[in-house]
Amino acid sequence: MAERRVSIGWAEGLHARPASIFVRAAMATGVPVTIARKDGPAVNAASMLAVLSLGAEGGDEITLTSRAEDAAAAEAALDRLAKLVSEGLEELPETV
Repeated sequence: MAERRVSIGWAEGLHARPASIFVRAAMATGVPVTIARKDGPAVNAASMLAVLSLGAEGGDEITLTSRAEDAAAAEAALDRLAKLVSEGLEELPETV
């Protein structure tokens, strides 16, 4: 299992547009990813409704997790998603 803890870099948190960017990026990784707020339940990172239900605000710490069979792919996907979230980027980075 691969895991990353990161603070949300979008000032508005994971609401509307940033959540949409994040969900599209999570789907693009090709590996299963979950996202959770500190001490909260993990939800499917590829589900817009699930991500919005977290109510994650800017600066909140989240945990990204992947249990993909391909450990290298899981690590790479989480590195890219962590960079996207922490820096509040507009799209998934091609490389980290």
